[in-house]
Amino acid sequence: MNITKENIDALNAVVKVDIVADDYQAKVTGLLADYRKKADVPGFRKGHVPMGMIKKKYGKSIMIDEVNKLLQESLNKFLADEKLDILGNPIPRMTENFDWDAEVFSFEFELGLAPVFDVKLDAKKKVTKYNIVATEELLDEEVRNIQKRYGKMISQEEALVDSNVTATFVNEENEINKKSTFLVKDLKGKKNEKKVIGAKVGDVIELKTKGLFEDNNKLEHILGVSKDASQDLNVTVSLTIEEITKTELAELDKELFDKLFSDGSVTSVTELKAKIKIDAEKQFEQQGDQQLLNAITEYLVENTKFDLPASFLKKWLKTAGEKELTEEEATAEFDKSEKGLRYQLIEGKIMKDNDIKLDYKELVTYAKGFIRSQMAQFGNMNPEEKELDDIAGRILQNQEEAQKLQSQLMSQKLLTFYKENMSFKSKELSYEDFIKEVYK
Repeated sequence: MNITKENIDALNAVVKVDIVADDYQAKVTGLLADYRKKADVPGFRKGHVPMGMIKKKYGKSIMIDEVNKLLQESLNKFLADEKLDILGNPIPRMTENFDWDAEVFSFEFELGLAPVFDVKLDAKKKVTKYNIVATEELLDEEVRNIQKRYGKMISQEEALVDSNVTATFVNEENEINKKSTFLVKDLKGKKNEKKVIGAKVGDVIELKTKGLFEDNNKLEHILGVSKDASQDLNVTVSLTIEEITKTELAELDKELFDKLFSDGSVTSVTELKAKIKIDAEKQFEQQGDQQLLNAITEYLVENTKFDLPASFLKKWLKTAGEKELTEEEATAEFDKSEKGLRYQLIEGKIMKDNDIKLDYKELVTYAKGFIRSQMAQFGNMNPEEKELDDIAGRILQNQEEAQKLQSQLMSQKLLTFYKENMSFKSKELSYEDFIKEVYK
């Protein structure tokens, strides 16, 4: 057997594999002998069928199978031994009317080679790192939400702007018949508010669905229709009012504080706000970190220049999936995945150059931390270590779940690396301003 590689350019190569009879004949002969022992041919006792007959019937198919096995094994070994960093999989060059009676079998494979490049982390135009703070307005709003959550519902004779109205919404033509509760001030437009304010239990009101609420998701929920159906829904619904209530806010007193924090750690509104601020900014930090990682990814992809073997990858994509793609489909698939591939290569380069890797022990520890936080949400604050080990073991046996956790942990490690090795432009702002600026 002879294997050679010819570089076409920096990103493309061709591997040629020559196989001769000596490479596979012994294996083929052995398999034919096994076939002869087992062959059941009329007129011959088992094990006494002439070898010539066995060869004629099975020889070529066995030889082809063995050559293909040998070809794949030798190609994989060659790629590993040569430490070739390839993209996709080798693409065989097809030969019409391949001669399986030849003395030498020659096969060729196209390779797409990974580009060689450097990653620079000293950004000239610095990435923005947001420090999101909880404003006094947000804290006041959260305190009020707590008061509402622990408040009492009081019946009202007629609907006011801050009333909760429970009504049955009906439109027979569109099969709408849903009992729902809404807040009057959530209605969009003074015209709609005016129709409801002053209404009493038993009153029937007609409202247009188009632009009924600021949030279209609310319309879906209230009317019990699908997202698609709600998008352009423009019909009249009648609503029969069944109940009108108002939320009486809970007092900010010791009774409420003890309900919220049974350990007695909060005794005043000031302390309550301090707790809310800590929790809120912890969540904001997570969102800020995710945005920072996204921004770094965008920066690295935009500013790390290298070529890809695009023609090879499009050709490979044509046959890589379950269904063969057309030229146009393969090009579209490449265009869609190019950015992700570029970052994957950049990420791999950073990890290799800086010895960033995961071991199983780290993954187990991370999985247990994730499980612990999930259990805490359901009131189990102190799970036993053995229980955590057992659950983590079961989760990590699931390939999909293990891959997800591995990806999350690697993102976390990379973000830590970026924070330590990149300089950023810092910007402090409120959560509302962060949303406006980042998701505008």
